[in-house]
Amino acid sequence: MKYRKMPKSNDRLSALGFGCMRFPTTPEGKIDEDQSFAMLHAAYQGGVNYFDTAWGYHGEDSEPFVGRFLQQINRKQVYVATKLPCWLIKTREDMDEYLNKQLERLQTDYIDYYLLHALSKRTWKTVKDLGVLDFLKKAKADGKIRHIGFSFHDDYATFSRILRAFDWDFTQIMLNYLDTHYQAGIKGLKLAASRKVGVVSMEPLRGGKLVHSLPPEVETVWQKAGNHQSPLERAVAWVWNIKECSVLLSGMSTIQQVQQNIKLANKSKPETLSAKDLRTYSRARKAYLARVPYLCSECRYCMPCPLGVNIPAVLGLYAEARMFGDAPLNKKEYTMFISEEARAAQCSHCGACLPKCPQHIEIPHWMSEIKDFYAD
Repeated sequence: MKYRKMPKSNDRLSALGFGCMRFPTTPEGKIDEDQSFAMLHAAYQGGVNYFDTAWGYHGEDSEPFVGRFLQQINRKQVYVATKLPCWLIKTREDMDEYLNKQLERLQTDYIDYYLLHALSKRTWKTVKDLGVLDFLKKAKADGKIRHIGFSFHDDYATFSRILRAFDWDFTQIMLNYLDTHYQAGIKGLKLAASRKVGVVSMEPLRGGKLVHSLPPEVETVWQKAGNHQSPLERAVAWVWNIKECSVLLSGMSTIQQVQQNIKLANKSKPETLSAKDLRTYSRARKAYLARVPYLCSECRYCMPCPLGVNIPAVLGLYAEARMFGDAPLNKKEYTMFISEEARAAQCSHCGACLPKCPQHIEIPHWMSEIKDFYAD
């Protein structure tokens, strides 16, 4: 296994990290313990030493399950990451309560890498006002956590403000060859590196969308360039090429995926892609983006909608449907993640959003298109 260091730590972290959010499950929806333990042990024996979980993964079952795994191995040989569920925090006391419960669940005296989970403009303000920075400093001083970080889902401006507000040890951001200008993006990566903040990559496969059902325009780009690697190999090679990225997190769900990812991690090396290779990735990115009929930056200037439509979420999910061409899965996600009262069908074409959109998107027109697309 190849290993990389965090800028502010002497820890040698495996280039591949195990994301403990997609374990195989039983028909009842519980973690399939036999298969999942086999996967964790295969990763451990293969040299993976970074295991990432969170309070809410697998309906709150992931942390206790990982805790049982830690009892089966040498705890000192691995690094455990978990996260404070910021959206559940109402008081300063809640922070200590959740951390202490997480230590119990994981059956450990300390957490190596502790993150504020899924920070956004709103959740950052809430926990910051409640004293989360003092909480983190005290938890570290007490030896309950070793490294302090945050995972992130918002725009670059928010990322920049958060990053500059504290002496973070690391951050976890979306990094893949498609979303170079989305959320924190490459600009955020460079900012973190300039402040010697370590970087963990999440969503390297964009939730699997970069490896399944490639649109013909995208596959043509790879074939013309003579790149006959699998979509998986291309996606992880791009992330591992980034020298500032310490760990690539993969949410694996089969032992075959574990074995395959370990094999690829063993071949990984930063700054090995040529300028020609990187131009091919850029052309593939443009081929994906060309499939989207509008460019929504999710700035949210169009909000709030008088009728309650979640305009950015609706536009974003439909853009993914056009980009990746996976209509059945996308329609399932639409009904799962967007409540009925916030869907495109609620749009009355009042036009209140039109003068607010800096991208000049014809939002009412697209709400009609989207309503028809997602109609039963």
